[in-house]
Order: sequence, then structure tokens, then C-alpha cells
Amino acid sequence: MSDTMNTMPEGAANAVGRGRNGGDLAHYLAPALKQACDGRLSDIRWFLSDWQRGGAATGFATFAFENGKRDVVVKLPVGPIEHRATTKLAATDAPTPRVAAHGVELGGYDLAWLVLERLPGDPLAKSPERKTLLNLAHSAAEFWKQTTAVLGAHSTHEPEPDWDHLCAKARDAIHVNHLPDEQRWNNGVKMAQRNIPALLDRWSAQHDGEWRHGDLHPGNAMLRPAASVWGQARCVLIDLAEVRPGSWIEDAVSFERLYWGREDKLAGFKPTKELARARKRAGLPVDENWRELADARTVLLAAATPASLARDGDPKHLAGAIDALEHACKRLGL
Repeated sequence: MSDTMNTMPEGAANAVGRGRNGGDLAHYLAPALKQACDGRLSDIRWFLSDWQRGGAATGFATFAFENGKRDVVVKLPVGPIEHRATTKLAATDAPTPRVAAHGVELGGYDLAWLVLERLPGDPLAKSPERKTLLNLAHSAAEFWKQTTAVLGAHSTHEPEPDWDHLCAKARDAIHVNHLPDEQRWNNGVKMAQRNIPALLDRWSAQHDGEWRHGDLHPGNAMLRPAASVWGQARCVLIDLAEVRPGSWIEDAVSFERLYWGREDKLAGFKPTKELARARKRAGLPVDENWRELADARTVLLAAATPASLARDGDPKHLAGAIDALEHACKRLGL
């Protein structure tokens, strides 16, 4: 970031670190954003997004094209990977939002922003059906293919969490909070902790070079209707704030994790299984031992669940997590 950030007025600079969605900063820079869009952007209605995990502010507006106005979504600030991935994918036929305008500078400050296609209706999570979830799987496979093509292959992954620390924290939480199925939890977390090196060895033995969405689930997928002027009708994956180098299995297991204890809400859709099938249909590599790799990831994530009870302490989720932990351990022969 350039030194111009040092001259940002105190109120705006402080806003960078305030609030879930950076709303203060967004309101401050809205006039500069409209100017950057050559006056084609309307007034913006900022809101808190249920699905967005990043620190950006999000708002609705309209954007004036030569053939008329269209509804758009505004996001600022966005990170460099999100900006790069979103703009590059929008120039392809990837199942991601189209871009009306974007930039990496605003009002003289180094700050990336996006003006995106606004999709009608609700995310698929509002009323998931097997047909639409299969569409999501197809779009996920296309997303993985396109990101490798436009962002380039790589041989690195994000650093692994400190799983041993998380398991130790989980064991403390199990004891202090006397979780339901306390003995099952104790046994399961101890089993996972003893096998962390072996689990990570299994996990590292997989195909490299791809990118993960990072937040793949029905809450981050919407349908573009056939009548849309933005492109072909399809399931569109939104919110690329968590795109990182990684494995499709991370996306698949994280998707499953959100529905532990509530699998019935997926209408018989099995995320990892269907995503593996979608990858094969798209001509993407699928490790022969993908189920084993997914189980290794499941053991680590499930064992760490009690370490974050403030987020994951819902009784149904905890019951689903201990079931997932035990089943994955059994399949791995632990």
C-alpha cells in the first residue's frame, strides 16, 4: 500500500478497523466511488450481508450502461486476491458474478473495489433442492477449472492450523462444559490428536496447483435466470473473499461441516461425493483416494469443533460433529 494512506483523514482511517463490514469507510468514500464510475453509479444502499465473511462493506445500487440501467452490488474494500480472482474470472465464462466496474485505487488511496452483477432472489440455502445443489456442484467444478486457468497453477498451500493446540483446547472445553456425549468426545479427540502427524501426511499426498473457493456452500450460490442480460442462466458462486491456493477437498469438507447434524436439509445431496463426480465430468483430476483424504480432513475439523463453542456450540451441530469424527476415524482404521 502506498504512503498516501498516511494522509487519509483520521475518521476514514479509523473506519478501516471498525465494524463488521467497514460501513464507515464505505460511506466516506462513496462520493469518490461514484466519481470513479464516471457518474454511472447511483446512490448506494449499504447493508449487512448474511453470507459475507470478509470485512468489506456491501451495498445495492444501479449502474448505467449504454443500453439502460442494471442492478448491481458494490463491495469495498476488497483484498487483492478477491479483486484479482473476481475480475479475471468475470472475463471468462466462469460461474461467478460479472463485473460492471472495478479499481485498485479510490480517492487517491490504495483500496480495491468492485461493482458486480446483482443476482435476483435468495441464495440456494434458503430452500435447497437436490437439483439446484447438483447445479452448484457443476459450477464448483467449473470454478476450480477456471481459477487454475486464469490465476495460474501453484505448488503451495495455506499454512495448516495448529491442530495439536486446537485439539488440546477442545479437550479442555469438553471437560469444562461437560458436553453431551462427553466420553465419546474425549475418546474421539484423543484419537485424532494421537494421529495428527499421520493425518497430515495423508493430507499432503494429493494433487497440487489448484485454488479453493474457501467458502463454498448454498449460502454463497445464487441462480442467474435465463432472461438475465449478464450472461447464461446458471448457478453462480458469489463472495470470493476467501479464494486461496488449496484443494477442492477443503471446499467439499467445509461444505459438509456446515450441515453436520442437519444433513436432512441437503435433500439427499452428499457434498464430497457429488463434487468429486462433478470434477470427473469436468475433466479435472480426482485423487483415487479422495475419500481417504476427505476423511483425514474431517477428523481434524471435527476434533477441533469443541475448541470454538461460541461459533460451533449448537447441540445439533455438536452431535453431527462427533458422529462425523467417529465415522471418519472408523473408515481410516484409526
